[in-house]
Amino acid sequence: MTRSVRRTHRIRRTARVAGAGAAALLALSACSSSSDTDSDSAGAPSSSPKLSGQVTVFAAASLKESFTTLGETFEKQHPGTEVTFNFAGSDTLAASITGGAPADVFASASPKTMATVTDAGASAGTPVTFVRNQLEIATLPGNPDHVSSLEDLTGSGLKVVLCDESVPCGAAARKALDASGLELTPVSYEQDVKAALTKVELKEADAAVVYKTDVKAAGDKVTGVDFPESGKAVNDYPITLLKDAPNTDAARAFIELVKSAEGQRVLTGAGFHTP
Repeated sequence: MTRSVRRTHRIRRTARVAGAGAAALLALSACSSSSDTDSDSAGAPSSSPKLSGQVTVFAAASLKESFTTLGETFEKQHPGTEVTFNFAGSDTLAASITGGAPADVFASASPKTMATVTDAGASAGTPVTFVRNQLEIATLPGNPDHVSSLEDLTGSGLKVVLCDESVPCGAAARKALDASGLELTPVSYEQDVKAALTKVELKEADAAVVYKTDVKAAGDKVTGVDFPESGKAVNDYPITLLKDAPNTDAARAFIELVKSAEGQRVLTGAGFHTP
């Protein structure tokens, strides 16, 4: 074989080897790239769906101040959402829910009123207790009648207001009175704790048995008086997602905010106790 022919064969062999090597490198590169892509995909966190729309929360009247604050926080955290509230006596809210009123979340001031909803099959899960509340006597500013105990409310001449016993604050007041063996005839029974407190704020009553949180929210409009029997009538507050919630995802997120460390700071700052 001539020198020129041998050189031609060497060139061809070299080209074939180089081509094979390049192909192998390309395949290895593609495989590595695919592996990296798969690895990135597997390790990447799944993004939660963006929340939007209206969230309707039915909540006990005593939650008004703290839940309003949490609603504003929720809207800032989730632009495009709107939290609307219906604050009232828990029994009234429970009756509305079981009657078909559209709502996403129910936060009650007692397990008993929550049971009205769960027993009717209107809850989407098991309610969770998120805070507790305790009673306190609200008197006129400065406590001019020198009320220092629950027994003082039974004195003649004092106009005292209680919540109706069908609502949690009224049931708790009855429990405290029974624990102390006292009888008290109020000038009126109110349908929620805010209505009872308002009677004192407007000086239409001398005192009312309400929650510590309501006394705190009223500021200098009333003076609060602790009484030991209140420790025997502490109310647990449960919250639940409702079965026919129009906005389930946002409702779940609101409940999580209420239960979160941030939500608990707002609630304890308002005078509630952690469960």
